[in-house]
Amino acid sequence: MPFINTKTNFEIDKSKREELKKGFGEAISTIPGKSEGSLMLAFENCPMYFKGQEKEKIAFVEVMLYGRADRGAMNEFTGKVCSLLNRVTGINESDIYVKYEEVEVWGCGGSNF
Repeated sequence: MPFINTKTNFEIDKSKREELKKGFGEAISTIPGKSEGSLMLAFENCPMYFKGQEKEKIAFVEVMLYGRADRGAMNEFTGKVCSLLNRVTGINESDIYVKYEEVEVWGCGGSNF
């Protein structure tokens, strides 16, 4: 199960969230064994600073993956995510940061897998 949490320093309206949802759903298949069918997404708006400065638009994307993933696939996914966010929201790709976390244990429905 992948989980993608996208934090921005501005509100993303519903139509743009829907476009991002669709794009993330397509892009996640870049990572072998991952699909939109098990993808969970969240979008957060919060104040953000980088190098002591507020930026006009910035994003921090946290990608949590159950199990391990190929680094090349993650690199390709990062490119797709940055391109998608730039196209949909206008954030410069150089102001989009992506963090990956590979999770060994994930629980759902009262048990772990």
